[in-house]
Amino acid sequence: MQTEIKQKPRYAIVAAVQLPSVTDLEFEASLTELRELAKTLGYQVVKTFVQKRTGFDMRAYLGEGKRQEVSNYVKTEFEADAADGEMIEALLVDHEISPSQARNLELEVGCEVMDRTMVILEIFHRNARSRAARAQVEIARLGYMAPRLREAAKLAGSQGRQRSGEGGRGAGESQTELDRRKIRDRIAELQLEIVAMDAERKTQRARRQERKGLAAVALVGYTNAGKSTLMRALTGSEVLVANKLFATLDTTVRALYPESIPRVLVSDTVGFIKNLPHGLVASFKSTLDEALDASLLLHVVDASDPGFERQLEVTDEVLKEINADIIPRILVFNKIDHVGDMTAQAECEAALTLKYPDCIVMSARRADEVAKLHQKIVEFFQQDLMETEIFLPWTAQQLRGEIYAKCQVLNERSNDEGTFLMVRTEPEVVNSILTQLGVPSGLDDD
Repeated sequence: MQTEIKQKPRYAIVAAVQLPSVTDLEFEASLTELRELAKTLGYQVVKTFVQKRTGFDMRAYLGEGKRQEVSNYVKTEFEADAADGEMIEALLVDHEISPSQARNLELEVGCEVMDRTMVILEIFHRNARSRAARAQVEIARLGYMAPRLREAAKLAGSQGRQRSGEGGRGAGESQTELDRRKIRDRIAELQLEIVAMDAERKTQRARRQERKGLAAVALVGYTNAGKSTLMRALTGSEVLVANKLFATLDTTVRALYPESIPRVLVSDTVGFIKNLPHGLVASFKSTLDEALDASLLLHVVDASDPGFERQLEVTDEVLKEINADIIPRILVFNKIDHVGDMTAQAECEAALTLKYPDCIVMSARRADEVAKLHQKIVEFFQQDLMETEIFLPWTAQQLRGEIYAKCQVLNERSNDEGTFLMVRTEPEVVNSILTQLGVPSGLDDD
């Protein structure tokens, strides 16, 4: 019997500067999100350092006194209470900082420094699965690394300019310049791959849109709003549900369960996040392509998040940018069970429904509330269905299975010649069945 090896904990600290334009609520929300991002990377955050300033220190982000405080903690205070071999591995900064700021801060505090952009890039890099997502993430990482090569060379004690002109390197070209040229070439190569993949995706989307009877709903919204939990509740599938930001980047598609007429496919898209690095915007939007194929969007919002209104605005902006704002949408306030006791939940629900009259307030962990959302989704896709009666002679009973599979049978009666079935379904399904029966449909198939 093998003994499970316990993974050694990785410790990190977080630091942030609060500018005058940032409210305490916004500041704390961003810090909480960074700590969650750290957890996704496998770090255990043991301390948070904050500082109020009118601007970032141009040399090393944090002010001199705060840098000394962080350094003392990393080099003295933490080690005094830590077990043998335990140490602070990283300082996570809640802003994007310049290469020189990161280098100077790293030299002073005595551990690796990762800014918010680097943290998110690393998570995207680890979790991207599809070809398109991997290519977009690699471009973003390379773009982030390029201006930091010189500082990395300084930190490593680079010898500066090389004299060799061999191997395609011009005379006097430094290693840093060579590396930057390699990065530019690789980015150009990846961009060509993405153009080809975009064309392929457009062709696939056109084919999907040509297929009739495909009902699709996509879940969109901020990461950790409970989308994956809601996805599992709506489809009865074992999709990944982890209390981590960006637990998955690639779209998951499952059928709505219990299945309905028409059959509805549900997709869970990548979650939004505050202050998404500019270099990752293209990568992020490419993962939302599934939303463009949907006939209905479920915009999932964490009802317990005090900053949900700003999240609503950002989601609306991005959906507009990818031309998904014209798709019908249901606003779903999830996690109402996280608000407080039953009285607090009732008050919150009343306030939300007053401000957003057509919204649904629910918990994905309550079966009765999931059932109501399920019914609303089915009703949306059934609004264009037709009701008609189909006569099925006794000599054509082999079509009964197809009728029950593709139609909602409202009632059934029989006589000596066959069965009369009152059904609700799509016009093209009725046309197909009547054609097999040799009966002119008289229905417009357009």
